Amino acid sequence: MNPARVVKAVHGRETVQPDPAFEIEFAQDLARRHAPSEIMALFRRFNQGEEYIDFLMRRTCVRALARRCGSGLRIEPGVGLRHVETFEIGDGVVIGEQVMIHGRFDGTCVIGDKVWIGAQAFLDARHLVIGDNVGWGPGAKVLGSKHSGLPINVPIIATDLLIQRTVVEDDADVGVNAVLLPGVTVGRGAIVGAGAIVTRDVPAFSKAAGCPAQVIGYRDGRNALTEAAL
Repeated sequence: MNPARVVKAVHGRETVQPDPAFEIEFAQDLARRHAPSEIMALFRRFNQGEEYIDFLMRRTCVRALARRCGSGLRIEPGVGLRHVETFEIGDGVVIGEQVMIHGRFDGTCVIGDKVWIGAQAFLDARHLVIGDNVGWGPGAKVLGSKHSGLPINVPIIATDLLIQRTVVEDDADVGVNAVLLPGVTVGRGAIVGAGAIVTRDVPAFSKAAGCPAQVIGYRDGRNALTEAAL
């Protein structure tokens, strides 16, 4: 195996600059003058471009709709958003290309400061809380609900939804193509390995991998204990 080349992190070390006042005023004016459906139509109009005006308009539309939108939000092309009115977005958030964040009209989606969400991720954000400084790998997914499956004489898709709060705490990292199932908590500073299927809580500062995911160690070098299996 070739040795790793060590370079400085970029996103995690950047200082977030306040957005200019005109952007905030523009977003406020949009919210006063236009219905949410019209603002989302404007978002879609600028959703594929990579010029300054495209990034500006995507960010302004989200700020006009969201419960909160911090400075420095970067939304890459092809992002899909549903029920932005339930979103609370911190400072310095990056949402990668073709990410889908699907909220619910009566739900909660909290994305903390300096969160980086990789391309083609899917966030079922009916009741989702992501802390500060979280890395979310490309293609990683979280499910926030499941069908009850009852009664059995109707199609599963027609049975009631069970919505559970799913949490990724500060400083955690979710690997490429990992999947978090409804109701789990990934503890502070934990690492979820690439392709892992997380069915139970992940302890703080642990490393979890596999399908279903199990604790394979801790970031301070401790070995995983048998009872720590997820």
